[in-house]
Amino acid sequence: MNAQILLTLAAAQTSIFDQLKSVPKQTWINIGICLLTIIVIVKVWRVLRRINEFVPYIAAVIAAFLILMYWVYDRTEPRFLTPIVDKLAPFLPGKTTYGQTQRR
Repeated sequence: MNAQILLTLAAAQTSIFDQLKSVPKQTWINIGICLLTIIVIVKVWRVLRRINEFVPYIAAVIAAFLILMYWVYDRTEPRFLTPIVDKLAPFLPGKTTYGQTQRR
């Protein structure tokens, strides 16, 4: 009986390489894009840091503002930020309000 259980467990386990082969291509593409993005951000941060100590922080604030504006305009924010974006949306332009304004 024990031999049968061990044989079943041994047959059921797959190697790490077999498990990695079953990961979809799109996942690998997303991981590659994320790694490339992190490398680019670090390099840009270092270049901006050579210019001035505060320039990278100013660039980060501008980037965060642009991302926030995109989220508010298209309403593509992450779910956990929806309550914050809901409070900001009445004061900032949105795709639906822009269309209504243009019709008038």
